[in-house]
Amino acid sequence: MRVGVLGTGMVGQTIGTKLVDLGHEVTMGSRTAGNEKAADWAAGAGEGAREGSFADAAAHGELVFNCTAGTASLDALRAAGEEELRGKVLVDVANPLDFSKGMPPTLSVVNDDSLGEQIQSEFPETRVVKALNTVNAAVMVNPVAGSSIFVCGEDAAAKEQVAGLLQDFGWRAEAIVDLGGIDAARATEMYLPLWLRLMGALGTPNFNIAIVR
Repeated sequence: MRVGVLGTGMVGQTIGTKLVDLGHEVTMGSRTAGNEKAADWAAGAGEGAREGSFADAAAHGELVFNCTAGTASLDALRAAGEEELRGKVLVDVANPLDFSKGMPPTLSVVNDDSLGEQIQSEFPETRVVKALNTVNAAVMVNPVAGSSIFVCGEDAAAKEQVAGLLQDFGWRAEAIVDLGGIDAARATEMYLPLWLRLMGALGTPNFNIAIVR
């Protein structure tokens, strides 16, 4: 499959590398083609790795990952282009973390809205699925045994496709919890303040939670 990855940070590079390792053709997008971090990633990730602008990555991908900083995601997606995203599955991994007042960050959108909803509202013909935003990059592609991951979105077929890809990443089918519509992104995004406190208490970002019935 052809996949576009928007964002050149740790999350984008980790997901992009995993996708290449799984045999997908991946274009990593940034504000401008030739971005140094994206070029270095493409040179080292393998034969299926390329880089370009946000629009290049969106055009290339049959499926697109949003791995940009949450406060910049809408601008990045606008640069990617509504036409290039129309009809495609967009996996929104971003969280609206606001670092303007230092650590710990706050959420720039919260309670009665979410970044996932804002993206779906602005790009109504894109099939947005919120996923993977409750764990750090390493855990996204190397799940903690027995732990849970969440998906939400308005398109059932899109969620099913994303769940299949998560299983390719190593998540067990029974670990993937469908929370319903895209408004459930409010809950998974608001988990981040607790995640940050847990990271501090545990002394590592490499953990996850499990749903115990």
